[in-house]
Amino acid sequence: MWKALQMEQREHRSSFLVYFILRLLVIAVMILQIFNRNYENVFLCILTLLLLIIPSFVQVTMRVELPTTLEIIILVFIFAAEILGEISEFYLMYPFWDTVLHTINGFLAAAIGFSMVDLLNRSEKMVFQLSPVFTAIVAFCFSMTIGVIWEFFEFGMDCIFGYDMQKDTVIQTIRSVMLNPAGRNVPMEIDNITSVVINGKDLGLGGYLDIGLIDTMKDLLVNFIGAAIFSIIGYFYVKNRGKGSVVRRFVPSKKKEGRDFLKIVREERTNHEEQEK
Repeated sequence: MWKALQMEQREHRSSFLVYFILRLLVIAVMILQIFNRNYENVFLCILTLLLLIIPSFVQVTMRVELPTTLEIIILVFIFAAEILGEISEFYLMYPFWDTVLHTINGFLAAAIGFSMVDLLNRSEKMVFQLSPVFTAIVAFCFSMTIGVIWEFFEFGMDCIFGYDMQKDTVIQTIRSVMLNPAGRNVPMEIDNITSVVINGKDLGLGGYLDIGLIDTMKDLLVNFIGAAIFSIIGYFYVKNRGKGSVVRRFVPSKKKEGRDFLKIVREERTNHEEQEK
């Protein structure tokens, strides 16, 4: 498997160059975190190194060919989310960072969902052909499902391990039926909130602290936008029978027989064993 992965990584020079550079950067960050005794970030670096292998692993095991553009975006996305976002704290330094990544995630997840349906459509074993509209809907729903599952993950990590993956938002207005003195189902509003005191101490945030709801809904909204954009483009791609040059850069295809590296390695190993006998 490892030899097949190495062959796969070296197949496309541009994606391999990106992978090699990102891997060196992650290793450098990991060494720095070891010296700083920040072992949680060391774990994130190890996780990132494993995630960077996923595109090659998927291509080898599932016998699909990822377009170079898609592979590079996935690699950069992993690095931007884990190393820049978490360890370098880009999520705090640049409020738009999380929004951009979730938008890209919606786009990529729709591309993956679209690809799954497209590969089934092209398979000789399948006895049905899905319409362009249905293919676009499946891609969109797949992307939104991935987005929802990720928000479940963030919520679980916050509740179980005490993280703050669902980032809070400072707001100046709250509306709630629990504030209604008559106990009726009519929300009461408190606006112009400039300070909040808890246990006699001012939080110093300049407003009320929303605990993750706005962040979650914003993430799902931009995921929706990314998924919708690719689904619309994918619809015209299928409708025009694969003539779209943009979508082709994001849609995996079935590997050719001569590029099945896992099969090639196994055959070479079998031939070598037979020669030794």
